[in-house]
Amino acid sequence: MAGEDLIELKFRLADGADIGPSKFSPTTTVASLKEKIISRWPKEKENGPKTVNNVQLIHAGKILEDNMTIAESRLPVVELPGTAITMHVVLRPSLPDKKGGNTHNHLI
Repeated sequence: MAGEDLIELKFRLADGADIGPSKFSPTTTVASLKEKIISRWPKEKENGPKTVNNVQLIHAGKILEDNMTIAESRLPVVELPGTAITMHVVLRPSLPDKKGGNTHNHLI
């Protein structure tokens, strides 16, 4: 990580609460960010995400793909000092299919 600037991010939950801010390398993948969100999910909140598939990250109206890095997501590189880039967190619970018991993801 020598020579690369870290990017400060915070994650806004549906109720307006934030996780972070924390600093990440531009080479960090969206999947890694989701794992960090799951590990730091507030214990007092019910129905937290269980896997990265239960989490969607949205920035500037765009859903970020798991294999994408922060750098590839085209986040602004320059931020005002002392501010963090906000990403919105949307949960996608796995719900059983009415017919065969398969699970489908539905946005909530």
